[in-house]
Amino acid sequence: MEKIAVFVNDAAHARHILQPLLESAEAAHWVLVACPPVFSRHIGRFASKAARVQWRERWAQAAFADLEPLLKTGGGLVETLVARRPLVEVSARLVARLGSLRLLDARRPHLGKTDEPLTAGQPAGASPAWAVPVVITGLSAVLALAD
Repeated sequence: MEKIAVFVNDAAHARHILQPLLESAEAAHWVLVACPPVFSRHIGRFASKAARVQWRERWAQAAFADLEPLLKTGGGLVETLVARRPLVEVSARLVARLGSLRLLDARRPHLGKTDEPLTAGQPAGASPAWAVPVVITGLSAVLALAD
């Protein structure tokens, strides 16, 4: 049975990425790793640590509820995990615990933000050079048309 770890930060995007794998694959041992959004430092001042942990758990449960039925249809095993940063350490612990493991990055990319790498050898995703100018041009056009 093949072991696949799927790193997820958006269930709809992950479902889109996993669909071709589920159609062609046999039963597998799936490890769903939820990567909840990080709070900004401003919200972190007003929410206690317990409230932040509780929010992360609720967010992960909602993501798992969307994806678990999809992965169980092929007769596979599903294991869930809420990731704590850095993700390189999370993936290293998974490989140490499960042995041979395939890592699948199903995280939704965000405009102007680089995603954290999953393995030590993976280069950090560089932000496209055109992202900021496109955003500025778009905002300028909206402001010009608003007048």
